[in-house]
Amino acid sequence: MANGPASHRCVALVGPYLSGKTSLLESLLSTSGSIARRGSVRDGNSVGDHVAEARARQMSTELNVANASFLGDPWTILDCPGSVELAYEAQEAMLAADVAVVVCEPEVERAVTVSALLRFLGRHQIPHMIFINKLDTASARVRDVLAALQSHSERPLVLRQVPLRGKEAEVTGYVDLVSERAYNYRPGQASDLIQLPADFWEREGETRTSLVEKLADFDDALLEQLLEDVQPPKEEIYRHLAQDLRKSLIVPVFVGAATQDHGVRRLWKALRHEAPGPEETAVRLGIAAEGEPLAQVIKTYHLPHTGKLSLARVWRGTIAEGNVLNGVRVAGVVRLVGAQQEKVPAAKIGEVVGLARMEEISTGTVLTPSGKAEQLPRPERPQPVFGLAIHAEKRGDDVKLSGAIAKLVDEDPALELEQNQDTREMVLWGQGDVHVQIAIDRLRNRHNLAVVGHPSAVPYKETIKRGSQQHSRFKRQSGGHGQFADITIDVKPLPRGTGFTFKDSVVGGAIPRNYIPAVEEGITEALKNGPLGFPVVDVAVDLLTGQFHAVDSSDMAFKTAGRQAIQESLPKCDPVLLEPIDGVDISVPNAFTARVQRLVSGRRGQILGYDAKADWPGWDVVKAYLPRSELHDLIVELRSLTLGVGSFAHRFDHLQELTGRPAEKVIQSRAQEAAQ
Repeated sequence: MANGPASHRCVALVGPYLSGKTSLLESLLSTSGSIARRGSVRDGNSVGDHVAEARARQMSTELNVANASFLGDPWTILDCPGSVELAYEAQEAMLAADVAVVVCEPEVERAVTVSALLRFLGRHQIPHMIFINKLDTASARVRDVLAALQSHSERPLVLRQVPLRGKEAEVTGYVDLVSERAYNYRPGQASDLIQLPADFWEREGETRTSLVEKLADFDDALLEQLLEDVQPPKEEIYRHLAQDLRKSLIVPVFVGAATQDHGVRRLWKALRHEAPGPEETAVRLGIAAEGEPLAQVIKTYHLPHTGKLSLARVWRGTIAEGNVLNGVRVAGVVRLVGAQQEKVPAAKIGEVVGLARMEEISTGTVLTPSGKAEQLPRPERPQPVFGLAIHAEKRGDDVKLSGAIAKLVDEDPALELEQNQDTREMVLWGQGDVHVQIAIDRLRNRHNLAVVGHPSAVPYKETIKRGSQQHSRFKRQSGGHGQFADITIDVKPLPRGTGFTFKDSVVGGAIPRNYIPAVEEGITEALKNGPLGFPVVDVAVDLLTGQFHAVDSSDMAFKTAGRQAIQESLPKCDPVLLEPIDGVDISVPNAFTARVQRLVSGRRGQILGYDAKADWPGWDVVKAYLPRSELHDLIVELRSLTLGVGSFAHRFDHLQELTGRPAEKVIQSRAQEAAQ
């Protein structure tokens, strides 16, 4: 084998929710022939809190790490969360792996659920295989599933196995298309070599020919052999398969049923013989073979008893306890064995280890003694699409809350905390309801912080439809110096989006110049809460004239007069509610475009049009205007309509008048809040 026994390789298992990905991991470990253990990094450190989060949702909620040895070769297996809402963490792991195995179900209509995974792997040239799982319960033909998957892959899919079926159409084994051998499955055991069915090549001869033809697309000598009707030796086909996989030119496809251990040993052998090693992966990432030690952090954990742990892959040299990387001392190096941390003196190229107490280091950081390494590829941070306003149940915990959320964001950069100035709320943003609820659970389970979450307020505004003049006098006498200010202002509406303007037209010293800023300050403060209960925008105020008293006038008196004048004027100017409208780009496979258009219309949206999504064959982008109030749970319904693959990006576009019953509801709700 090209990679010697000392080459520590890493495989990422990825796949959509319910594809059986974690079952495949368990089977890989049980069939590896070594003592291989898996578990959450947190299991041994947080009294099962992580397990509780995962069990509550019956799915993985963060990256799990397993170590195995197959026929003497050491492997790290990264079990990535399957939820589309946790895709960013899976992408970090894929970029750190030598090879990825995409696990999918044998259903034609669900092929679209791996579309984004295949695209990410292809665009980053990460070698990857596909494992069509659950073949023991499949009703669709493998060739139909393969065709559906091919429509979502930029690389040619190369089928490596053809399933054999019994009398009642159940899958009993497979034929390896390269070795031309047939095997009969035995649950929990290695498959038996059996006689090849007599009519097999009459039925599947074209399937093997297709395999060789796809390889010939990348090799002229192999193409010449095919043109001359010369069958290449099996060893040569295996060599081309390994070569083309390592260059990310093809995607081998394997079949099986992980819960029965069917096809898992064959997958192991393919990984062993065909997957690249860390040296080749480092070259693909642009890392020079010579130079100072180099590692990259692929995941951060904050553990309650042992502190911060940075999961990193070593790409060059040796990383040892006591090393200073990027100005931070490595307090310890640990290998993750199941739920335990096994302390080791050092880690070499290819290993995935935990680096202890590197407090200033974040996920994605490239670590070197000099701290001067080039940045390695990182996934694009997705725009948050779901947010909840949060606060601690106990008022005294509010200070602790910000620090705890900072740790969550350090662990999961796809989370985002916003201090919304318009609504005065703390909003926790993520990739969906599940993503944000997991974060809230972690605050409770790991930081002992009970948090209340609710939909964030919509930042409504209000404006006026006509102008008016207003005279206001503030006079107060309470012994000693009194308070006196007299002003007249002119109020007019402005075009949408202009904001607020203040003009001073006072002549003849009717108001001393030093009091005029106080008038503007009073007006500005009053505009924060208009007659409908919302901030007032797109208004022009002109200070026309006024009076003052040499003794009793003051900045405070003129500020109060300014506030009174605008508060008395605005109700006479036909105030109207404004709601924020966002421009939204909704990305979906074109089979769902019509559904999305109905979704937009049902949420008071305005469809602007749709077009093919650039560089995404078979996908559309629907452009629309949607009220901000309709965006809160849009992602939930969108994913429900699109098998979980739909997404959207949004940005504030403009403010629009809201009238009638919807406006009355908003104003009434605001009045009730103010009364509480």
